Amino acid sequence: MRNIRNPKKVVGFKGFSRSRDPEARRARKGIYLLPNLLTTGALFGGFYAILSGFSGHYEWAAMAIFAAMIFDGLDGRVARMTSTQSDFGVQYDSLSDMVSFGIAPAVVIYGWGLNHLGKVGIAAAFVYASCAALRLARFNVQSGLNDGKLFTGLPSPAAAALVAGFVWSSYGMQQSLLLSSFSALLTTVAGLLMVSNLKYPSFKEVDMRGKVPFVVILSIVMGFVVITIDPPRILFILAVVFSFFAPMTWIWKKIAIAR
Repeated sequence: MRNIRNPKKVVGFKGFSRSRDPEARRARKGIYLLPNLLTTGALFGGFYAILSGFSGHYEWAAMAIFAAMIFDGLDGRVARMTSTQSDFGVQYDSLSDMVSFGIAPAVVIYGWGLNHLGKVGIAAAFVYASCAALRLARFNVQSGLNDGKLFTGLPSPAAAALVAGFVWSSYGMQQSLLLSSFSALLTTVAGLLMVSNLKYPSFKEVDMRGKVPFVVILSIVMGFVVITIDPPRILFILAVVFSFFAPMTWIWKKIAIAR
């Protein structure tokens, strides 16, 4: 019996409808491989970081988090470039981010230095993990309201880079109360920046398929050269600059208005 109101649907046995729309059938049958494969790579990076943190290999754990950042930066761009965006990919990416940039950094820095502070260390790690979850939930809810050029709150990959970069750059240093206290402060601040209303650039407007001047490619190459000089400290400095650029800009504007 044909459904007169919707010609694309056919009423089947016991009232169940079967869509004739090929796009709907493809959505039910499978998912896009390439972007979700990259998301899986990011998820594995966070998973490996957690295992390395449990084993005491904090240097490898920090590197795994940065590797997850690379995969996370690629999956969305690949999906947009190949027109393979999907609701499944959005939700999968969010869950992957929670593991790689929410749970993994909190576990790694807790095992590295926060555990020496007792309950204070537990509280700092939980503040970071919970703020990462809140940040991702808010992003999912407000994604349709943003223009795509700015993020509200520090992106979770940048917060993870701040925490993991500190662990990586401080690897091998003798643990002390001062170092543990600073790591707790940094972890808490990174978490609070994620749930703040500060605006951060998203870099989504960069056209990866368009032509660019030769100097842009040269700058990217020189950037990689600089990073290879001392990857832990250079990456940590970049994370610090990006993370605190928005709050320093906000403070500067408030001072200018007060004058």
